[in-house]
Amino acid sequence: MRNIVNLLLTIGCLLSLVACSDYESFSDSPAFRLTFSQDTIAFDTLVSTIPSSTKTLYAFNNNSDGIRIRTIQIEGGADSHFRANVDGRFLADGIWNDFEVLKHDSLVIRIEMTPPEAGSIEPRYFTDKIHFLLENGTTQTVVLTGGSIDAYIKRGGLTIEADETLLTDKPYVIYDSLVIKPDATLTLTEGTTLMFHDKAAIHVYGKLIVQGSIEKPVVLRGDRMDHMFDYLRYDNTPSRWEGIVVHRGSYGNKLFQCDLHSSLFGIVCEDTEQQVPDEANPSVILESCILHNIGGNGLQLNNCASNVVNTQISNTLGHTVDIIGGSHTFIYCTLAQFYPFTGNIGNALHLVSSADGSEYGLLRKARFINCVITGYGNDVVMGENIPQDGSCDYLFHHCFVNTPPVDDAEHFVGNIFDQDKKKDEPDKLVRDQNFVLFDTKNFLYDFTPKDSSMIRSLADPSYEGIPATDRRGVSRLADEGPDAGCYEYVKPAEEGGQQ
Repeated sequence: MRNIVNLLLTIGCLLSLVACSDYESFSDSPAFRLTFSQDTIAFDTLVSTIPSSTKTLYAFNNNSDGIRIRTIQIEGGADSHFRANVDGRFLADGIWNDFEVLKHDSLVIRIEMTPPEAGSIEPRYFTDKIHFLLENGTTQTVVLTGGSIDAYIKRGGLTIEADETLLTDKPYVIYDSLVIKPDATLTLTEGTTLMFHDKAAIHVYGKLIVQGSIEKPVVLRGDRMDHMFDYLRYDNTPSRWEGIVVHRGSYGNKLFQCDLHSSLFGIVCEDTEQQVPDEANPSVILESCILHNIGGNGLQLNNCASNVVNTQISNTLGHTVDIIGGSHTFIYCTLAQFYPFTGNIGNALHLVSSADGSEYGLLRKARFINCVITGYGNDVVMGENIPQDGSCDYLFHHCFVNTPPVDDAEHFVGNIFDQDKKKDEPDKLVRDQNFVLFDTKNFLYDFTPKDSSMIRSLADPSYEGIPATDRRGVSRLADEGPDAGCYEYVKPAEEGGQQ
C-alpha cells in the first residue's frame, strides 16, 4: 500500500513539474502580440500643475506561450508629462527593462499626468506614447493624450479683507475656502470662474456682488474636470464642494447671471440680527441665476429677506427652496425637484413659520408670482405653522404648482395644479414631461417648457415689477402670452425658431 501511495505522489509531482514548465514556457514567435484594453489613454482637460486621477491600462497575453518584453518606455522619457507604474513598479525616467508575461496573464499599468502651465488663456494639449518592445522584435504602442488650462491656484484659501474684483483671464482653483471679511465687498464680473476643491466654500461676512451676463455667466463649481464614468462628468454630480454661506450681519448680496452647481448646498442665508427682517435691505437678491444639482438644500433662507427673479433652482437632495420665517418674493422662478440619485428627497418648496408664538422666525411674506414649482412627488409643496390670521402675506399667483388643488381664492390666484393625468385628459403633460430635455443617464436637463405644456401662457404680464425677458434674454412678449417659470418657450430651429 505504501508503495502505491509513493508512486502516486511521484506521478503527481512529475505532472506538476510538467504543467509548471509548460505554463512558464516563452516564445519569441513574431506572431505573438499583446492585447491592450485601450489603444489610447485620454485624460480630461486638467488644471495645469495639478496631478490627474489615475487611469488603468491592461496589457493581456492571450497567446499559447509567455511573452518577454525587452523594454516598456514612455517616449518622452524623463521630460514627459505622463507617468506610469507597471505592476507596482514605477518607470524610472520613463523606461523599464525585461518583463515577462505568462500566457493568459496580464500587466496592470497605472498612468497619471501632471500638465505644465499652458502660458496662455487657451487650453494646451499634450501627446505622448508608451512603447512595448517585445523579445520577438515587435514594437506595440499605446497613445497618451491630455490637455490643461491655467488657473490661479489658491492653496490655504482666499481671504478678501478689502473691496476687490477678481481677475477673469483664467479660473481660480480654491482649496479650503473663500472668506469675505466684514466691511469688504467681493465683485465677480462676467466670465469669472471659481472652482472649489472638496469641502471648500464661500463664507460671506461682508458682501458678494456677482455681475455675470447671458454670454459669460459667473460660474461657481467644483474643481473636478474629469469623468466619473465614460458617460458622466464629475461636474454633473452633486457635493463636489460646499456652497455659499451668507452669515448673520451680511446684507445686500446681489447675484446676477450666476451658475452655481454640483455643491453640497447651494446658498444658505443665516438669520438676520433683526427680529423683523428689513425688506428694503435683503440678505440676498438673485436674478437670472442657476442653483442646480445639489446634495442638500438649494436655497435656504433663515428669518431673513430675499428677492429671487428669473432663477432656476433644481435637483436637490434636500429642499429645493427651504424658507424658515422672514419675507421673500419669487417672480418667474422655476423650482424643479427632480433629483436623480435617490427617491428620498426634499420638497420643491418648504415653508416654515415660528411655532412658539414669538415674533422671531415668523413667516411674514412669501409671494410666488408666475413660478413653476414641481417635481417627481405627488405633492412637492410643504407648509408648517403658516399663520392664517392675516399676519403672513403669502400668495401663489399664476403659478404651475405640483400640489393638490387648493380652494383658497385669497392666497391661490390663477394657478394650474400639476397633477396626475385623468382619463379625460390623455394629452396632459405632468411633472418632467413638461420640459424639453430630461437626460437622466447623463444628468442633463433643460427646464424650458414644451410647446404643449400648460406652463405656456400661464403667467400674468400685468403684475408689478416683472421682467420683460426670461433668464436667457428671450422676450416674454413675443407670442400669445408669457410662460410661467424662468424660461420662455422657444420654437425649435427646424420650425423656424431661434438657434
